[in-house]
Amino acid sequence: MNSINRRSLLLAGLGVAGVGTLAACGSGSSNTPALMSPSGTAVARTEKKRRSTGTERKVTLTAAPVTLDLGGVRAKTWAYDGQAPGKEIRISAGDTLVAELSNQLPGKTPTSVHWHGLALRDDMDGVPMVTQGDVRAGSTFTYRFIAADPGTYWFHPHSGVQLDRGLYAPLIVEDPREPLSYDDEWVVVLDDWLDGVTGTPDEALAELRQGMGAMDMGGHSSPSAGSMPGHDMSGHDMGDMDMGGMSASPSASSGDGMSMRFMFMGATSDLLGGDAGDVKYPYHLINGKVPADPDVYTGKPGRRVRLRFINAGGDTAYRVALGGHRMTVTHTDGYPVEHRQTDALLIGMGERYDVLVTLGDGVFPLVALAEGKDATGLALVRTASGSAPSASVRPKELDGTVTTAAALKAADDVRLSDRKPDVVHRVELTGGMEKYDWAINGRRFDMRTPGADPFLVEEGQRVRLDFVNTTEMWHPMHLHGHTYQLGSEGARKDTTIVLPKKTVSVVFDADNPGQWMLHCHNVYHGEAGMMALVAYRA
Repeated sequence: MNSINRRSLLLAGLGVAGVGTLAACGSGSSNTPALMSPSGTAVARTEKKRRSTGTERKVTLTAAPVTLDLGGVRAKTWAYDGQAPGKEIRISAGDTLVAELSNQLPGKTPTSVHWHGLALRDDMDGVPMVTQGDVRAGSTFTYRFIAADPGTYWFHPHSGVQLDRGLYAPLIVEDPREPLSYDDEWVVVLDDWLDGVTGTPDEALAELRQGMGAMDMGGHSSPSAGSMPGHDMSGHDMGDMDMGGMSASPSASSGDGMSMRFMFMGATSDLLGGDAGDVKYPYHLINGKVPADPDVYTGKPGRRVRLRFINAGGDTAYRVALGGHRMTVTHTDGYPVEHRQTDALLIGMGERYDVLVTLGDGVFPLVALAEGKDATGLALVRTASGSAPSASVRPKELDGTVTTAAALKAADDVRLSDRKPDVVHRVELTGGMEKYDWAINGRRFDMRTPGADPFLVEEGQRVRLDFVNTTEMWHPMHLHGHTYQLGSEGARKDTTIVLPKKTVSVVFDADNPGQWMLHCHNVYHGEAGMMALVAYRA
């Protein structure tokens, strides 16, 4: 079923022109000050200030249906140019990317492209109803912007839950003055996969929207379920229930007939503070391949390789390790950090990490453990002859030192200056599984009035956001168009994990005018309403 979401219906006939004005004026409150237009003079002025090489890189992206071979598993899905991940785009910092998107999706389905992590001009950010109109089926839209900052980025739609299909690809912005020394690099894209196998992301969202409150487990609902916003109903770990192992079988339903093809019961993780995820996926992929037919990197012993990790998943954090090796973390979300050795990394949806490894002699498993879900993705590093490990291999490094962003510090040359914030916004993460009412400050974002109750900033301000997680679940919080710093000297990031019942404070300089989304990068939480607008005053 290819359902069209509320946003798509609203925008089916909306052209690109005038969207910035619509978003700026559609606040729903006469007390809301005028907001800066995504295509206004301030945006153009800032774009002209970006470092530019004058070189243009032109690419075409065709979003269309395709049947993918995931490695012996065939899946009907949507992808860019017939493959997932899509073809990597690689440019130099300061180049202008000119990307023409052709929408060939079925059923009059609109789409868009968001360039995740990039500080780019606002009207190219790819958020329908905020920065542009939807790209309607059968039409094209050309994104044109300077990619000024080197790093590991990626792109995907910002339309409904299309991200959880095959519509994503890496974007690597190379540093012409690269300070790292290495012999080769390997881009590693992680993904959780259900599309065309157990159903579609739209069907998964429809089931999740019913919430835990709609469940009647065998005809006996928990009397205290309403008091527990997470999956951990009444303090009982649902993982000990017989639901086909860790989760309900595809044909399972609750006592009142509610479908349970997609809802994951009992996904728990100490690293994630408890509840690890909402959705069960039949496969976890590395570079588009299932563990039974893994992607293989071939190299030579002793060579130093840069691995660029991208978590393109919809609902899964991955604990990643390379068997027989330690990794040196050099970057996160495109920005350098003080180097740190580790056995494994925890990578939330939307996060990226760069690491250096010196290759050993043999065949080694690169394993992405779906945190809390007892399943893995697998790729191989081969530097010599020898038999490959089994698809279910779990290297000991997964149980060694696991590094998260909280343990990293920004490198000296990207650390923000010490400065008192000019404005502080409390970003309270609210909602839960009972009603599936994920929100920010108790308000579920509505694309019909995107400018209502924005977090207001002014150009030139130092801004602090306090992410206060009142829920029973972790949330990877992503800010468009900016890179913030964790605390006073932590890593520079655009996506960060906020654990249940915890607060994470981040700071950034308001130096990229426009209107920018702030949202949970669990695609189902975001689409349910855990989004807000960070908007510059006009």
